[in-house]
Amino acid sequence: MPEAAITGTDTPGSTPTNVPDKPALEGLETKLTQRWDSEGTYRFNPETTRGEVYSIDTPPPTASGSLHVGHMFSYTQADLLARYQRMTGKNVFYPMGWDDNGLPTERRVQNYYGVRCDPAIPYNDAYRPPAQPAKNQRDFDVVSRRNFIELCEELAVEDEKVFENLFKTLGLSVDWDMTYRTIDDASRGVAQRAFLKNFAAGDAYLAEAPTLWDVTFRTAVAQAELEDREVPGAYYRYAFTTHDGDPVHIETTRPELLAACAALVAHPDDERYQHLFGTKVTSPLFGVEVEVRAHPLAKPDKGSGVAMVCTFGDLTDVTWWRELQLPTRAIIGRDGRLAGEAPEWITSEDGRAAYARIAGKTAFSAKEAVVEMLSERGLLDGEPKKILHPVNFYEKGDKPLEVVTSRQWYIRNGGRDEHRRATFLARGRELEWHPAFMHSRYDNWVGGLNGDWLVSRQRFFGVPIPVWYALDTEGNPDYENPIVPDDSALPVDPVAETAPGFDESQRGVPGGFTGDPDVLDTWATSSLTPQIVGRWSRDDAFFANVFPFDLRPQAHEIIRTWLFSTVVRGEELHGTVPWKHAAISGWVLDPDRKKMSKSKGNVVVPTDILEEFGADAVRYWAASAKLGADTAFEVAQMKIGRRLAIKILNASKFVLGLGATAETVLTDGTDPVLVNPLDRALLAQLSGVVEQAGEAFAAYDPARALQLTEAFFWQFTDDYVELIKDRAYGAQGEEQKASVLAALATTLDAILRLFAPVLPFATDEVWSWWRTGSVHRAAWPAPVRVADGDRGMLPVVGQALSGIRKAKSEAKVKQRTEVLTAVVAAPAELLSKLEAGLGDLRAAANARTIELRDGAGELTVSEVELAPAEG
Repeated sequence: MPEAAITGTDTPGSTPTNVPDKPALEGLETKLTQRWDSEGTYRFNPETTRGEVYSIDTPPPTASGSLHVGHMFSYTQADLLARYQRMTGKNVFYPMGWDDNGLPTERRVQNYYGVRCDPAIPYNDAYRPPAQPAKNQRDFDVVSRRNFIELCEELAVEDEKVFENLFKTLGLSVDWDMTYRTIDDASRGVAQRAFLKNFAAGDAYLAEAPTLWDVTFRTAVAQAELEDREVPGAYYRYAFTTHDGDPVHIETTRPELLAACAALVAHPDDERYQHLFGTKVTSPLFGVEVEVRAHPLAKPDKGSGVAMVCTFGDLTDVTWWRELQLPTRAIIGRDGRLAGEAPEWITSEDGRAAYARIAGKTAFSAKEAVVEMLSERGLLDGEPKKILHPVNFYEKGDKPLEVVTSRQWYIRNGGRDEHRRATFLARGRELEWHPAFMHSRYDNWVGGLNGDWLVSRQRFFGVPIPVWYALDTEGNPDYENPIVPDDSALPVDPVAETAPGFDESQRGVPGGFTGDPDVLDTWATSSLTPQIVGRWSRDDAFFANVFPFDLRPQAHEIIRTWLFSTVVRGEELHGTVPWKHAAISGWVLDPDRKKMSKSKGNVVVPTDILEEFGADAVRYWAASAKLGADTAFEVAQMKIGRRLAIKILNASKFVLGLGATAETVLTDGTDPVLVNPLDRALLAQLSGVVEQAGEAFAAYDPARALQLTEAFFWQFTDDYVELIKDRAYGAQGEEQKASVLAALATTLDAILRLFAPVLPFATDEVWSWWRTGSVHRAAWPAPVRVADGDRGMLPVVGQALSGIRKAKSEAKVKQRTEVLTAVVAAPAELLSKLEAGLGDLRAAANARTIELRDGAGELTVSEVELAPAEG
């Protein structure tokens, strides 16, 4: 391990001289954050080897808007693991990134500045947004693509400063010298290089195919970005007509697509329609002949049992179109409106006249018009049946998605390749999942893929797709042979830069070239966070020391997007999984057990709770939850955490005030200074806690480690410290005092280390009172072996003391009131423990005589006789 990684470890300090009179949590975040920055407490040492490193592929939050309490929850859980690994001697590589490209940033910039982008507008190098942005989008300034991108970068940088300050206040042990952005030159270069390697290997390809399309944002949407929402609708029933004039009724929620019908489909075993398979029927209104086909996806018990296949109403239509090789009859464009001219397959005058009534309308208005025409002609069979049904939405969109035919770039992900799918499933099994059940979510997603990963987006602020296309003599692009840049030229912007072998005067003219106008999906860049932060293709030695990473911490809802897409890139670029462990955090729920989200209006502003309770208290709440568990936002839990942090300050002040020093910390529990059995019992119990807490952390269960440490800490303060005050003050001689001070110092030293990952501010504050360096560069505590220490002794003696105290409380006397006699009865196996601690018990209870009796069952305290009250 490089020496810089463990500075200040176990360095004895002098007798404390800087313990404050009134310890407090207030101000610790600012003071210690500055100290950690100046001392490089969490700095990664690049002069290292892979075996010394523990590398973390940290989630880059979207830098567009504000953080919410869920960020604090999940990032704290990751930080616990980072801090533990650092204390075990690892050189922890823990960077932070900002995911600042893509639609969220665009939307924030549009609304913040009151602008919208039009790529056709020329760049204005003097442009500044209005001081008072317009509230209505129709009144927004229209700016060039380059101006728009500059505004995106400007606002993202300001947002990132706010985010960094909040994360520092929370106490994340990130190396802030190693931040990155997903839109800077380095990230764009990595993303484009990876894409071109995918293309060269045949893993990325360009195809014209049915594409899920958001009409509001005018962009393609990938399967992983879908969200089903229940919306009101209706079934409309009307008939196609056979050559014999017989009706064939269908029921559909999308009558506006009647003009796009390519076939009718029924289940091959449905006897009602078997005589029609292979024949043709004619559509109402538009008079177009379509074939009746058989397919097992048709549902006999749904509607009339026969479905109208349109290109394209939904993803099932896409499946039927592909597998039955149906004609493409698209009528809805990228703007969500129907084509302005009647399509070629509508040939009758009556049909073309009917189409003229819906031409250019939105899908909603076209539906109204088609239903009106069907009603006018008496073609509707009955009243529409109102329903609630799930409809595909873009997760960030407000209108239902359409399926349009468009030319897009894809990366192969196993959605159309069983062998590749099997490879990705196998990679999922190589990962160690924490908790283990999250693995099933990965398998379910990969197993349910129905297409490759669509990575091109029709947006502005993103990583440009690094290809150009030659234009033929008629100005048509040669999509079959994209022109790619030299690796040394990356990153490039094909819209602004000239294709290799051409000059700018040839842009957009026959015989010249055109640049691909699209950008990569933001996940296509985020999926490369190990490569971006690991300096892949830029510093091979550095990359080899951190990749494959040790840990990917993230939330469970993006297993299908971020985690899986990173596995895809790791396999296709390196032939390996990108990390060894996946630590999955749950959601933060509101008090009604509903997920917190901005759209629901139930989020909590992080700055408010940090100011009210302090970072350690918030971290305690997050650390108390197990990985993968959805956890309620609980102020009560934060109050407990704050009480714990304050108790650490006050108890530490008391212990150090008794005379415990760094010089009295023991590494060997058999040290002859430990003359008292209760002291040896304490250290034996501590040794067990250290072992179990370390095992819990190593098993990625910091909540269990906290539970063990906290239970021991309260027993230490409530029982042991009360029991040994007499000896600590020297009432039983210097030998007994030395024994208790050694036990106190050793226990305090270990407790601070055990709590350090969870409560970094309180523990490092106390550490500075009596030790040199930082507790966060100290080693994880080692068990103090005590040959004859009885781990069960302190709880038993503490229980007896509690019984006597309870008797005094019930008698309504002060705790210092003398006990003349008391009887403690316990099973034989406990009596020896009580006997060994009887001296401390009498002193703590201020008792003349305590009689120990053999008794069955639980320990009991009885016959307590108190001295008469004075006066």
